[in-house]
Amino acid sequence: MRVVVTGATGFVGGHLLAALRAAGHEPVALGGPHDPPPAIAVDLLDSAAVRDVVAGAAPDAIVHLAGQAFVPLSVVDPLGTLAVNATGTAHVLEAARAVRARVLVVSSAEVYGIQRPERMPLDETAVLRPGNAYAASKVAAETYALAWHRSYGLDVVVARPFNHIGPGQDERFVVASFARQLADIAGGAPPLLRVGNLEAQRDFLDVRDVAAAYVLLLANGRAGEVYNICSGRPVAIREVLRQLITIARVPVEIRDDPERMRSSDLPILSGDATKLRAETGWEPQYSLAASLRDIYEAASS
Repeated sequence: MRVVVTGATGFVGGHLLAALRAAGHEPVALGGPHDPPPAIAVDLLDSAAVRDVVAGAAPDAIVHLAGQAFVPLSVVDPLGTLAVNATGTAHVLEAARAVRARVLVVSSAEVYGIQRPERMPLDETAVLRPGNAYAASKVAAETYALAWHRSYGLDVVVARPFNHIGPGQDERFVVASFARQLADIAGGAPPLLRVGNLEAQRDFLDVRDVAAAYVLLLANGRAGEVYNICSGRPVAIREVLRQLITIARVPVEIRDDPERMRSSDLPILSGDATKLRAETGWEPQYSLAASLRDIYEAASS
């Protein structure tokens, strides 16, 4: 299967390209307007350009990863985030409709927002309560995707991944930030580690397991359906940091950093992947401990 991957130059994109090739597919990498070859550069906000690039690639399927993925940036630039994540998705859907390609639209567990702890783990029927501009933009993208399925019969599947981590993640994200700071300390930097909210609990998966789920959803996901991708086990950020410090074997002073605190931070978020497992046979292969070791080794290299 020939598969166009938008956002192929990002954190998840590289892992997904490798997973697609391993499964025998032929990926075509699309990047942002300033990304160098071999990715094909395209601006998601230019509908004609998106349509032309997709038509030229003649794909059987599209995985739509591209977008603005950093929640704090969405607080600063909500309209820009909405444009890229929602309108950009509509442009991809229209391009897919023109070539009759299957589309996997990658959303986010952030769409669930703040839920009662007793409601955890969340399945796909939970009411969506977006609490920030990023989450709202993803709800809009999902709505477009499902509307295109209902209105035009487009073969669309929606994925809702929970927090995913792994080697190569942007250091603005919490686990990558911890690993970078610890690697710097191990290299001789002052033993001061700056943190945000350590009490929040998140459902972490290795990015390689998330990429594997995307490949399986391309093959087996049902059109018009939404699938959680998650472990089902919430872990406190404090525990993640504790494990990373153990891996790094360095003494540190932990200090709260107001700039790393989010006013809309969710206290707990975990999901139920029963539907994904039942319909695709997916099972995660990487433990949290293994992921954290790989992340720290990558940060130290």
